[in-house]
Amino acid sequence: MTRRLFCEISPLTYRIAVERMILLRHLRDVLRGATLSSTRTADPLPVTVYRHASLIRRRLGNVETELQDNKAVSLGLTAPKIDGIVIAPGERFSFWSLAGRCSAKEGYKEGLTISNGKPTRGMGGGMCQFTNLLHWMVLHSPLTVVEHHHHNELDLFPDYNRQIPWGTGTSIAFNYLDYQVENRTSFTFQFRTWTTEEYLHGELRADRDLPTKFHIRERDAYFFEDHGEVFRHNRVYRLERDKGTGRVLSEELLLENEGRVAYDRSLILAEILSSRPAAQELPAS
Repeated sequence: MTRRLFCEISPLTYRIAVERMILLRHLRDVLRGATLSSTRTADPLPVTVYRHASLIRRRLGNVETELQDNKAVSLGLTAPKIDGIVIAPGERFSFWSLAGRCSAKEGYKEGLTISNGKPTRGMGGGMCQFTNLLHWMVLHSPLTVVEHHHHNELDLFPDYNRQIPWGTGTSIAFNYLDYQVENRTSFTFQFRTWTTEEYLHGELRADRDLPTKFHIRERDAYFFEDHGEVFRHNRVYRLERDKGTGRVLSEELLLENEGRVAYDRSLILAEILSSRPAAQELPAS
């Protein structure tokens, strides 16, 4: 018989294990001594590097409508905590250091969370949509991602108004799974975030024009079947292009994702291949 981990014994031991990880993360952050972004200004920096709007309520298989409405509340509470934050040269942006712990006392509600690879409920669930937005904007900039976790081993939700490639999302949990970015450039950056009834909006701004522009491309994207289950695969690349000449300066593979589809295959709009293709048999990208 497989021996259970301490956190799997009961809800109490799980809670104890989580609080231990939170405490250890606090201690680690103190010992690291990084200069975290804390300056905020209501005035937007003059240059828009990238902007994006993320649909708050999406068709997510069998996810309850209540959880989507609750997520809208939680995102609305978090947006002002991030809005206007400035990331100066040499500073590090930490999502949880600004957002803080989600609690019912502050008005946060239960939303969709992922536990052991399965959807469940949890306080402040859905917050990963916020860091998904931040991460997508950061990928279009020279900022350096120093902490990023994601669910690339699972394809959790069907494509419905999906605007960004699968696998470029984030996974967060207060505070031991954070989303952190460092500014290793001479530019100053700023996040602007706000919500409307339908969308979570974001802008990444800078104090002056950047000499290059970044583009994200998905390639080798397909679904395939293996032993009765469906899997998804893709590769995500980032290209840096000189604004003046249009010349591609660099191209890097950011991620190669392959994960089990966690929703009904009838919701997949693309062809499902009968097996994993060989490299020379890949569908056209």
